[in-house]
Amino acid sequence: MSRDYDFARARLVQSLRAGGIRDERVLAAIGAVPRHRFVSGSYLLSQAYGDYALPIGHQQTISQPWVVARMTELLDLGPEHKVLEIGTGSGYQTAILARLARFVFSMERIGDLARQAIARIRELGLTNVKIQVFDGTVGWSEVAPFDRILVTAAAAGRVPPPLVEQLRDGGVLVVPEGDRRRQHLVRYVKRGEEVEREVGESVVFVPLVGRHGYRPEDAVAER
Repeated sequence: MSRDYDFARARLVQSLRAGGIRDERVLAAIGAVPRHRFVSGSYLLSQAYGDYALPIGHQQTISQPWVVARMTELLDLGPEHKVLEIGTGSGYQTAILARLARFVFSMERIGDLARQAIARIRELGLTNVKIQVFDGTVGWSEVAPFDRILVTAAAAGRVPPPLVEQLRDGGVLVVPEGDRRRQHLVRYVKRGEEVEREVGESVVFVPLVGRHGYRPEDAVAER
């Protein structure tokens, strides 16, 4: 079975490269992380390396691999970087980041998902990750500033202000912005008091819930 997964992962990497992903470090990380360890239920295992999102419970999803790769590519990660991830989910994106950055601090509001992600990260031997159960829209001020910030849920309008505040000068933040049904990937680069904003590909994410995001009842009502 492990050989089947190795083959499926290699095929996925080829598909992502053909789909326009150019960063070889990102592709290598996706080729190394066993996505099948981050999905739930035997019926999903056969789909683990398909290029589409899958449910992980609690009305959340593990993102489409192409989207994971593209968002990671947009971060322009270096091995010296400290990263904040908002929305741990299954921990798959977290594991990708951990292979590319020095430290990863990840926030997840749903305790059950966070506990599962922590167990998976430990099983993979990734020691540069810390996961906290908390409202990600307020950031993680105790360990700020961050070189890179990745938001893996749809911001209500614009990115939460605390996240921009916690981004280091010269840092990069990537977030899906739009309405509840359709968003675009947006890349921010902080330059002193100025923040450059670049709009990219169309995507669909679950809502970003929290003090600076959607209310839980609003997010559920729209799904």
